[in-house]
Amino acid sequence: MIFAQERSRPPAASQVHPSSRRLTSIGIFLTALMVSLPLTTITVAAEETYTWSADSNPKEGVPKGTVTQHEFSNSKIFEGTRRRYSVYVPAQYDGTKPAALMVFQDGHTFEGPGGDFRLPTVFDNLIAAGDMPITIAVMVDPGHKGELPPKRGWKPTPSNRAFEYDTVSGDYAEFLLNELLPEIQEQYKITDNPDLRAICGNSSGGICAFSVAWFRPDSFRKVMSHIGSFVNIRGGHNYPAMIRKSAPKPIRVFLQDGSGDLDNSHGNWPLANQQMAAALAFQEYDYKFVYGEGGHNGKHGGSIFPDSLRWLWRGWKELTP
Repeated sequence: MIFAQERSRPPAASQVHPSSRRLTSIGIFLTALMVSLPLTTITVAAEETYTWSADSNPKEGVPKGTVTQHEFSNSKIFEGTRRRYSVYVPAQYDGTKPAALMVFQDGHTFEGPGGDFRLPTVFDNLIAAGDMPITIAVMVDPGHKGELPPKRGWKPTPSNRAFEYDTVSGDYAEFLLNELLPEIQEQYKITDNPDLRAICGNSSGGICAFSVAWFRPDSFRKVMSHIGSFVNIRGGHNYPAMIRKSAPKPIRVFLQDGSGDLDNSHGNWPLANQQMAAALAFQEYDYKFVYGEGGHNGKHGGSIFPDSLRWLWRGWKELTP
């Protein structure tokens, strides 16, 4: 089964912790841990039946954005690293107004037309439909030490990935804000409004996305995490306690995971994501948690990607670029 638990609040340009929030619930409980959390049944599906909707496929008459490839090797925060990244620019962007921004970790997993997420196609369709703002997407890979491999991908796994993504600190946020994004902003006009800036990732990229918003909510206030590694790789298991004991931050969080996710010496991924959802609910965050049957891959997250983006970007028309 796939479940979704959600606590939502009306979006506002300031997103300053409204006292009144809406809670949608039907009495279904995920585990004994989640007994106090409201859940809404979405559908029933085994992992092999996860598939894409029409929004993940090209549609006739929808303007197509462009994707360009780049390299970055000037980091002082992650010294000695080189990485590739790509930039998606929607057809509707003309440079007269600032675009919204969404950054993706492990960027190569998002940009391909035949992958799980098919970002350019999904963005084309949702932007054309008005379901999300005109958004520039930056799809950035983790750093390699030494020379870059011939092409993007997992072979070899980027050597600096765990250090950059799993460390519970603001270093990766500073890398984005002070090193990578300024290079991109020399070419494109991007909004400074943190409510129009989102960040996304899978696995270790998911906890990385959360860390960016957690440490720099002044710059990013929308988070999307698929199969997030909120376990003890480099201290990420502490986030639920940190959330519970810290004043709520003005961020919106989307979490996805499945009952078939990892269970190893670092921790149990399904339990870790349930703990994150419970902590966010306790502090009345604007969040949504979709829990299915998938494993540690992008099949489930990719199948719901268009609807996840709609939820994350809802209310965007009320925000000032």
